[in-house]
Amino acid sequence: MTFQRKHILGLEELTAEEITLVLDTAESMKEVSERDVKKVPALRGVTVCNLFYEPSTRTRSSFEIAEKRLSADVLNFTLSHSSVTKGETLLDTARNLEAMGAGVIVIRHPMSGAPWLLAKELDSSIINAGDGSHEHPSQALLDLFTIREIKGRIKGLKVVIVGDILHSRVARSNIWGLVKLGAEVRVVGPPTLIPKYIENAKVRTFYNLDDAIEGADVIIMLRIQMERQESVYFPSLREYSRFYGLTREKLKRASEDVTVMHPGPINRGIELSSDIADDAGSVILAQVSNGIAVRMAMFYLVASAGRNV
Repeated sequence: MTFQRKHILGLEELTAEEITLVLDTAESMKEVSERDVKKVPALRGVTVCNLFYEPSTRTRSSFEIAEKRLSADVLNFTLSHSSVTKGETLLDTARNLEAMGAGVIVIRHPMSGAPWLLAKELDSSIINAGDGSHEHPSQALLDLFTIREIKGRIKGLKVVIVGDILHSRVARSNIWGLVKLGAEVRVVGPPTLIPKYIENAKVRTFYNLDDAIEGADVIIMLRIQMERQESVYFPSLREYSRFYGLTREKLKRASEDVTVMHPGPINRGIELSSDIADDAGSVILAQVSNGIAVRMAMFYLVASAGRNV
């Protein structure tokens, strides 16, 4: 199949076939990243703007490396040095960037729905790098790619997502992708951090970590997102860690070859212990590496649709 989408906004709207196409394309892009000369001309002559309204290290750096490996012209938008500080709206900022020739805009924004607004109003292609508590498609795609690379499949796997499900855009995108590709998805966390609508997403809900990870093939630990919490959802970090932090003892309940993942940055000693984070069963650094190939695939497929880029 060919990829016909002008934008990549979220996994909720992608089909299983489209998700699989991104993962398959990322395999080819990973081969490019392993060459001595890590560059192909797929985006030569295309200007890509990274429009980040939130702090980011991994995501922004990964997108920028992906853009440069595809030979794009890269423009990085810095919020503190922009007209946003003078009151300029998101849409006006994006329209000015488009007027300067940006064919693709990668946006990360604290408000849910921001990428959809730009996709509706602009001719440029929009790639969502994370919007509020809504979706983070590139992180979910790199998680899916990493799982498939290690396990050889996604269908039929028992995948547990642990922690702040309520505020996590990573959790939402992963749930959409994993369910569409046939995994059995379990979510676990404090009742206050499990959204009420979650049962509609075809996942199993747990409040006890030991029960949730019984026989798990993959465990995705989420970061506690204090910056998105308007009130306190649990008594203390110490208590959260006691009940929902992943330890070596708890990990014994999972499958013998369980894979442990985390989107980063890790709060060591809270979400998981350092010995697990640095263990051979952890693929956290592999996720970071695979993120470049997956984001290269996203750019390539948007470009291959032949619209505006």
